Amino acid sequence: MRFPGKTRESRGGQKGERNMKRAIAGVLLLIGLAAGTVFAEDGWRDRRDIRRDEAKIARDRRELRRDLYYGNYAAARHERKELRREYRDLDRDRRDLYWDRR
Repeated sequence: MRFPGKTRESRGGQKGERNMKRAIAGVLLLIGLAAGTVFAEDGWRDRRDIRRDEAKIARDRRELRRDLYYGNYAAARHERKELRREYRDLDRDRRDLYWDRR
């Protein structure tokens, strides 16, 4: 069959172009699905952060008690600041873990 103004190469080029677009769309779809599984974590990182924050709090509380025992009130004030910061971080990590599970 002959089409006016169309050569065989140009008709084949359109078909090849359509196949190329389908291939590119398929590859992008696979990449999108793979990226979704990468970002879906099970929360182990959040639980690890919570454990580390709890360990830091325990260490800071020991240091606070030691500083108060020896009368080093400036160091105790510093430890209280660190404790407030660690408790705030721990609360944020727990809230993140809670909201990630909903």
